[in-house]
Amino acid sequence: MTRSEFSRAVVDEFGEAYGRTLVRDLVLTPLGERTAEQALTAGVAPRDIWFALCAAMDVPRERWYGAGRPEPRR
Repeated sequence: MTRSEFSRAVVDEFGEAYGRTLVRDLVLTPLGERTAEQALTAGVAPRDIWFALCAAMDVPRERWYGAGRPEPRR
């Protein structure tokens, strides 16, 4: 997942305004007590940030794949 795919996945899942707020303000424990924005700046892989954000926001697992991520094999 690229950074632009991460951004698109956030908007698709949470909407533009709320997604922007989550990325900027929500502290994610699995990312070392950083926000998604801070983690991106620190070089954490966008996919890892996406998964942490999904877990924190109780996004159903079937929607964790987001943009740029293939659907799971059935």
